[in-house]
Amino acid sequence: MSSYNKVILMGNLTRDPELRYTQSNMPICKIGLAVNRRFKDGQSGEWREEPTFVDVTIFGKRGEAFAKYHTKGKPAFIEGELRLDNWEDQQGQKRSKLYVVGNEWQFVGSGGGGGGGYSGGGGESHQDAPSSGSSSQGGYGDYAGGGNSGGRGNSGGGDGGNSGSGQGQPSGGYLEVEDTPF
Repeated sequence: MSSYNKVILMGNLTRDPELRYTQSNMPICKIGLAVNRRFKDGQSGEWREEPTFVDVTIFGKRGEAFAKYHTKGKPAFIEGELRLDNWEDQQGQKRSKLYVVGNEWQFVGSGGGGGGGYSGGGGESHQDAPSSGSSSQGGYGDYAGGGNSGGRGNSGGGDGGNSGSGQGQPSGGYLEVEDTPF
């Protein structure tokens, strides 16, 4: 039987990103994300919110870029996968922890600049709902907007395609590998 492991989260950071480096100089960014579940209380009929706290780890240059642009309280959209770590503590007790490894992230909420999110270059935003297929929010300032905006029912018609300009390239030229902020 096949397996599928995909997590999509949007919430607010519970603390500033913690950026560390391994001995081989690989960046590791650890964050805490609060994701709220909104529901109507069956007895009182009032709307309530219940937070779920999720630990997220982002490896490599994606983690460095995340730490650079995010602080405590800011919203974040993260795609990744679940991972389970097992170990023995100092008392010999078996311990385990379930967390998310973030593979991609995008800016959310208000902010300056139009542009792509952080999904390796340009920001992909897929939407299966009717109406307009929205492009990614946020941006890197000097990097022009862009990104794939597709899915069923998008404003461009058809079954997907590109909208926006530049695919996350710097304004006024092409993006070179060494110019990439991630």
